[in-house]
Amino acid sequence: MAHLFDQTYTRRELLDLIGDMSQVAHARKAELTEGNERGADLIEVFNASGLCFSVLPGRALDIASAHYKGISLCFRGNTGDVGPAFYEPQGYGWMRGFYGGLVLTCGMTFTGHPETDPEEENEELGLHGRASFLPAKQVYTGGAWEGDEYVVRVCGKMREAVVFGTNLELTREISTVLGEKCLRIHDRIHNQSVDRSPLMFVYHCNPGFPILDEGSRVVVNSEKTTEWLEDQVVGPEAYATATSPVPEAHDDVYVHRPVADADGNAHVALINDRLALGIYWTFPQSEMPLISNWRHFHRGTYVMGIEPGNVSMLGRAWNRENGYLQHIEPDEVREFHMEIGILDGEEEIKAFEAKVG
Repeated sequence: MAHLFDQTYTRRELLDLIGDMSQVAHARKAELTEGNERGADLIEVFNASGLCFSVLPGRALDIASAHYKGISLCFRGNTGDVGPAFYEPQGYGWMRGFYGGLVLTCGMTFTGHPETDPEEENEELGLHGRASFLPAKQVYTGGAWEGDEYVVRVCGKMREAVVFGTNLELTREISTVLGEKCLRIHDRIHNQSVDRSPLMFVYHCNPGFPILDEGSRVVVNSEKTTEWLEDQVVGPEAYATATSPVPEAHDDVYVHRPVADADGNAHVALINDRLALGIYWTFPQSEMPLISNWRHFHRGTYVMGIEPGNVSMLGRAWNRENGYLQHIEPDEVREFHMEIGILDGEEEIKAFEAKVG
């Protein structure tokens, strides 16, 4: 059953009120044709719950923008939705295609600042890896009744490969249920190479104004949190509250080790109490034991990163030293699940905070 507009509808009741399901939920494809957005393409997803988002098939089926009841949920960079043909893999060239967005995939073999790993490829690894510039194949969009729920799905496959080396296939499904204020991502990575490969996989989520604003709060139950420069342990006073934009560019990164609930899930949220609105992330802690929390509060590029992953965003050396660097064996499959949703109103915010503990 769908809960819409403060009422609950059966399938038959809803179908009596509309001409086509696209009136209340749909996913439709479009093409981006101008400038460096060519090749990114577009899938627009609409849910009458108020949640709408745009997926880029040419950019790993990442979520480039998202809105709830007309309110932007994420930072949008000045590059636009750069197509995959314009990727610059060297050094910090990744930033020339960093549109921000609600979800931008980092990995699959590397995340972090440019680095050379003498124990693996022994060549420079560009910022945050290649994943977000991999175009999808076998892209499917559609909506269907599944019992009493109407579910909209976007699916596709991406491959990070090089002859005589890496061959990782990522199968992604993004879904949203009519009437719900959330979306779910299910990723499946299959190592189709004859050799094992480093596996570094992080969701670079980029909440922005207006949910990110002076006084906005990061809510997380972290067993241990360290800052990125000296690996010193810090408390919530260092990371929990956002400031207003500042005149000089400055970055901070904090690495959280989230505590799982009784179901094994970790939770984190960014909450704006003035708006009584927040974004939350929920995921299995066993799949993603770390959350990197990036803060870049420079005026004009006012953004926060909430970045769950199987590793931190601090590169190979840090993750190896701290025991988080992982590998995926030949023919092995690894799965990742994440839910991103909206907290609307003080009651939902309080209930989430009680769940976090």
